[in-house]
Parts: sequence; C-alpha cells; structure tokens
Amino acid sequence: MSIQVITPGALTTVQDLGRSGYQAFGVPVSGVMDPRAMRLANILCDNPEEEAVLECTLLGPALKFTADNVIALTGGDLGATLDGQPLAPYGAYAVKSGQTLRFTAPKTGCRAYLAFHGGLDIPPVMGSRSTYLKAKLGGFSGRKLEKGDELGFRAPMATIPNLDVRRFTPEFVPREVYTLRVVLGPQDDAFSEEGLQTFLNETYTVTPEFDRMGCRLNGAAITHKNGADIISDGIAFGAIQVPASGTPIIMLADRQTTGGYTKIANVISADFRLLAQLKANDKVRFAKVSVAAAQDAKRAERDALRVFAYAFGR
Repeated sequence: MSIQVITPGALTTVQDLGRSGYQAFGVPVSGVMDPRAMRLANILCDNPEEEAVLECTLLGPALKFTADNVIALTGGDLGATLDGQPLAPYGAYAVKSGQTLRFTAPKTGCRAYLAFHGGLDIPPVMGSRSTYLKAKLGGFSGRKLEKGDELGFRAPMATIPNLDVRRFTPEFVPREVYTLRVVLGPQDDAFSEEGLQTFLNETYTVTPEFDRMGCRLNGAAITHKNGADIISDGIAFGAIQVPASGTPIIMLADRQTTGGYTKIANVISADFRLLAQLKANDKVRFAKVSVAAAQDAKRAERDALRVFAYAFGR
C-alpha cells in the first residue's frame, strides 16, 4: 500500500469529475465540489486533469506514506504540514516513504484538494472513482476515509520534471461578501418582480446546513407568484432552489437528480471555486449575467488551465 490513514479528518473522500450520463436512472453525478482546484492539483503533479483526488473538508486527514511519490495541494488552505514543515497550497511536493502529511487547522476556505502523481488505485464505478456517500457508491468502499484505511498508488514516481517550479499563487482569497454570478432560470418567471429584486439585491448568510448535497442560505424571503411547487425536473450543479419558505438553497455535487421546487437561477461554473469554499456564516450576494457572459467565463477558465499545463511542459 502507499497511504495509511492515521486520522481521517472531518470528511475526506475520493472524488473526480463525477459519473455523467446516469442521472436519468437516478444516479447523481457527485464528483468534486471545485473542479478547477482538482484540475490544477493534477496539472501540478503531472496527471491527466480528470484524475481522482482526495477532497478534504474543514479538518483534513493525517496520512502516512509508505511509498515515494509526488503530491499537490490546491483549494482552501487547511494548514498542511509534511513531518511538521508547512506546505504552501497550490504547490507540488516530493514525499518519501515514512513521512506524514497532516492538516493542522483551516486558515482560508473550506475544502482542500490533494492529488497524487499516477493516481490512486481505486476501481472506477460507472466510469468514475467519485464517492456518492448516500448510496455507498464508488470511491473507497463507497464511504469517507476512516482511521486505519490503506490506499494504493497506481503509478508513483519519486520526482517529476520541473518539480521545483510547480507552484501557483493561491487562488482563493477570503472576502467579506462573496459575489456569485448567476444566469436566471429556468423558472425565474415563477417569481414576482419583487422576489427577483430581493434575490439580486439582498445579502444572504450561509447556514450550518451545508454539505455536499446543498447549501441553505438565510436572509430575506424571495416571493413567488403562485407557490413554490413545480412538476419535478432535472437539477444542475449550482441550481438555486427556492422552496415555500422563500430562502434559497444552492444545489451541489451530491444533489438529487430531480426536484420539485422552483429554481430561480444557476451559479455559473466559473464561480464553483468560490461556492466550494463557503462555510457557515459567510455572506453571499448574487449578480445576474447573460448566458454569453457565463460561456465566456467558462472559456477563459479553460484557456487558463491550458496555459498552466503548457507552462509545466505538458
């Protein structure tokens, strides 16, 4: 084996980009909460961008290595150390057999992403290594990591080209209020004009009801025209449901495949990196953008990833 779990942290799971194509059969996509951070972690340690990583939430794990390899850290800064020496986020590092990686305490953000050169020896389920906890599907035995678990590497290497310069400036910057860009719809016509203005002008607070399925917000009620219920339809990552209470819920990676509440808008994919790092009591506002602007932001993100990959000789 290549990793021994000394302590599992609050919630550490194996995730990749998710198992697409099965929602029609009631199987959620799952996958990482922050696809950009996952892709960057893999670029840093010279993996294909879609390779599975460990997603560590708030309190990260303690992991002992039993094989040499290269790792990379992105996302929130949860205070990573290697044998007691701090590791800066958004960097790649060589680790030796016998060394221990720990996460001391969250400094910024909520979720860190840990990639391993050559990937983890986890069998794909329906084309994905992602963990869907509620159905005990995929990942490591369909569950979060626990003390005593052992994970293997598929193709470890003691070093990789340009290791010393594989660094990025950390992308996540804490702020007093996080502005999430949204595209209105698909049921924005179910809300009163007053309700739409409330949604776009008020500041909401992230509640402790925040997990991989959804993020419930607290704040001014958003008014409907004729009630909150609709015929059940599909739910995308970042969809913002508004139930009868009028307070929004942002649907996330482990969302159910369909739902019967009106959806006022959808967070654009380029802002998932902010959404993934929110935690209880953070403040959120929403800014309306066009579909074209959302597509431009997505293209810009893809172009940036290509530039990063090219910079390291890939």
